Amino acid sequence: MATDTLKSTTGAKGAPGGLRRLLLDNGALTALIVLVVALSALSGDFLTTDNLLNIGVQAAVTAILAFGVTFVIVSAGIDLSVGSVAALTSTVLAWSATQSGIPVVLAVVLGLGTGVAAGLVNGFLIAYGKLPPFIATLAMLSVARGLSLVISGGVPIPFPDSVSHLGDNLGGRLPVPVLVMVVMGLLAALILGRTYIGRSMYAIGGNEEAARLSGLRVKRQKLAVYALSGVFAAVAGIVLAARLGSAQPQAADGYELDAIAAVVIGGASLAGGTGKASGTFVGALILAVLRNGLNLLNVSAFWQQVVIGVVIALAVLLDAVRRKAGTSPVPGAGGPRGRQAATYGLAAVVTVAIVGATSFLHSGSSAAANPRMGLSLSTLNNPFFVQIRSGAQAEARKRGIDLTVTDAQNDASQQANQLQNFTGSGYDAIVVNPVDSDAAANSVKAADRAKIPVIAVDRGVNKASVAALVASDNVAGGELAAKSIAEKLGGKGKIVVLQGQPGTSAARERAQGFAQGLKNYPGIKVLAQQPADFDRAKGLDVMSNLLQAHPDVQGVIAANDEMALGAVKALGAKAGKSVQVVGFDGTPDGLRAVKDGTLYASVAQQPTQLGRIAVDNALKALHGGKTAPTVKVPVKVVTRENVAGFTG
Repeated sequence: MATDTLKSTTGAKGAPGGLRRLLLDNGALTALIVLVVALSALSGDFLTTDNLLNIGVQAAVTAILAFGVTFVIVSAGIDLSVGSVAALTSTVLAWSATQSGIPVVLAVVLGLGTGVAAGLVNGFLIAYGKLPPFIATLAMLSVARGLSLVISGGVPIPFPDSVSHLGDNLGGRLPVPVLVMVVMGLLAALILGRTYIGRSMYAIGGNEEAARLSGLRVKRQKLAVYALSGVFAAVAGIVLAARLGSAQPQAADGYELDAIAAVVIGGASLAGGTGKASGTFVGALILAVLRNGLNLLNVSAFWQQVVIGVVIALAVLLDAVRRKAGTSPVPGAGGPRGRQAATYGLAAVVTVAIVGATSFLHSGSSAAANPRMGLSLSTLNNPFFVQIRSGAQAEARKRGIDLTVTDAQNDASQQANQLQNFTGSGYDAIVVNPVDSDAAANSVKAADRAKIPVIAVDRGVNKASVAALVASDNVAGGELAAKSIAEKLGGKGKIVVLQGQPGTSAARERAQGFAQGLKNYPGIKVLAQQPADFDRAKGLDVMSNLLQAHPDVQGVIAANDEMALGAVKALGAKAGKSVQVVGFDGTPDGLRAVKDGTLYASVAQQPTQLGRIAVDNALKALHGGKTAPTVKVPVKVVTRENVAGFTG
């Protein structure tokens, strides 16, 4: 009887004891639970079926990449190329199936083979070439991204319809990307836990020399490890392109860092020898939950990066303390109970920190009756788009609208996630400034199905209907820029063109305008055309390089003011004297340079007006009012003669 009672007592305590052990042994899981509880308390939109499915979809690409990176990190390596390999894979598949006439099945095989080939090159350079993994995969990052741009010409390629179904929902409900993520996760767990290659990864990561002395063919195993990473990167690239409906040459930029973060958050050590697929899955979910929750809470796009970084550090710290407690008990901790108390205490601190910080940053809704509107901007790392945000926020305050602004950071996939969050949370209207006009189509169609009006601002959306497009005419502006530089040079001269970020609609349209405008001036010779990604620092570097090859240049056309100002810096005393520079946008810095005479002209848009008019049209569409299909905000050439009277 006593024995039975003891067994009964043990059984009664077994379940909660097992849960405590599970949480104690999985710091990342504890952190995930804390995040879910905190965000559920702060946002009523978070813990819904639709939003949880959103999170699964948004975690899918990072998780699939991270499963492949887990193999590499467990074997004490690193793979920085997975994001670029994902982009290259999807580009090869799309190009093969749509432009070269290869059957779709063979195109898919070719895409997967591209991932394997990239992984084998990494493995060969590391195992046989003795290159450090960081250097070898960093080189592949650049090579794969460059090949993606070369194959696509910097332009997104439509994805085959039969493969695009990977971005759909099964039965209209269960997202296919989530199913692919689960399948790839199970495959990764099987490889790590049940195969010879998996055991070899742990042996190599634990002690490579001991593994070699024990008879393990380390070089061959490393080839296999990096090839597997390439396969998982290829699958992630295909899933990402299917979601976006097109292969983006700039897709998955920076995703390698998210993948590595997910693996480390999940409990793997960068020193090698430890790690598991389930931990990586939890790590990817933590990143997705954070981004989703901060979007829903209307946390400033600038603060989001801070919060994400802090929470990642806290999650890893929690796991590190748990590991230390398991091997070296803290004095006075008193064994397992003390170690558990220390872990739960730290978890409580993490909870308080998250809830406190997020509550402090959460702007809160204005009132239940106020319409909710989402604004997704391609980037806030550019004064032009900051001004669009300012105009939109001013109009929203004036009209009593609860406006949530997000920053896509020039990542079409991240923007798709943000638009998905707006739609899933039942926002009343959406304003989008697309990173790419093709990639935004699927998200806009989803909002359309949910009867949410969408307004496009500055850039249009292809293959999807929006209530209105509020924009300046980039092609006409490009023609004005070409005319301005040509007339300043008297119809004859040598110029260079600084192009925008490859793959973006603004870069394509402005380049088209430059080309059309210059046709009228056969005496103008274009010495070089190079992208500088709409970035001032890159504009400085590219212009400095071009000056070495073309010291006799007489003019510069830049696709935005930021690159133009970088060119002015590179030109030094030549700017505004022997070399004339024309920018685009009419930003405050650009107009100051025009006033100073270092920038000859800027084709000025009115970004504040763009934001204001976009919000106004979104409100009209929401209330059933009629909106014009296209609302054009005038552009004008601003020079030193008229800059004083230009208000923007």
